[in-house]
Amino acid sequence: MQNKTKFNIISRVYLYILLLAIYAPIAIVIIYSFTNSKSIGNWKGFSLDLYVSLFNGTGQNADAIGRAALNTIIIAVAASTIATVLGSFAAVGLHNLRGRWRQAITFANDIPMINPDIITGISLFLLFISLGITQGYATIILAHVTFCTPYVVLSVMPRLKQMNNNVYEAALDLGATPFQAFRKVVIPEIRTGMVSGFMLSFVLSIDDFAVSVFTKGNNGLETLSTYIYSDARKGGLTPELRAISSIVVIVLMLLLIIGNMRADKKKSSFQFFNV
Repeated sequence: MQNKTKFNIISRVYLYILLLAIYAPIAIVIIYSFTNSKSIGNWKGFSLDLYVSLFNGTGQNADAIGRAALNTIIIAVAASTIATVLGSFAAVGLHNLRGRWRQAITFANDIPMINPDIITGISLFLLFISLGITQGYATIILAHVTFCTPYVVLSVMPRLKQMNNNVYEAALDLGATPFQAFRKVVIPEIRTGMVSGFMLSFVLSIDDFAVSVFTKGNNGLETLSTYIYSDARKGGLTPELRAISSIVVIVLMLLLIIGNMRADKKKSSFQFFNV
């Protein structure tokens, strides 16, 4: 009993140290976004100047940061939407396969997730060059769809396994077309998985750097990740980047909290009706 108690204490201490190592740097960036200082570590008192200059466009490179943030959001929304649609249809098709075909396609779906991002980025870069495709919004969105879609498939598959296939067949027997049965029966069953897949794709798209830097082209298109990298190579980070980074982190955390609350609420409702 004592050994079990010691093990639990050690496990908790390890967990707290791990969480501290992960979130301490993020917390430092957020804290120093509320002071008007050119570098982290030099606290000059509480101030919202960085946020004001960011939104007013009066700060150093504020316009460039704003454009990079807007590009990031547009690319993330577009890529996540496309990946959610493609991944949902792919999950339904994969769910209906049997035998070796299902195993083979499941393995193929897992490859983009275990493949290093830099390899994916270089491969897509060479593909676009060989096809003579001009790099820009289209190529970077296609690239993000490529690595986001497998995550949508994984998010939707558990919902399909829980679904009663007899309901879909009953809808067909009652005169519904395959599309009507899919829209009225299948989509409501997998909607939570689709939402989870969209949110995961959105976060992955915003976070991506390796694929974006190889597929954005040389036309001045920048995302937040590529802009931060370029800015850091010049010898330091623009102070307003602390503000925009804090906003991104807080928004993503709110989305995660809302998603978990919705999932817990639906799970509680399901358990209530089963009682």
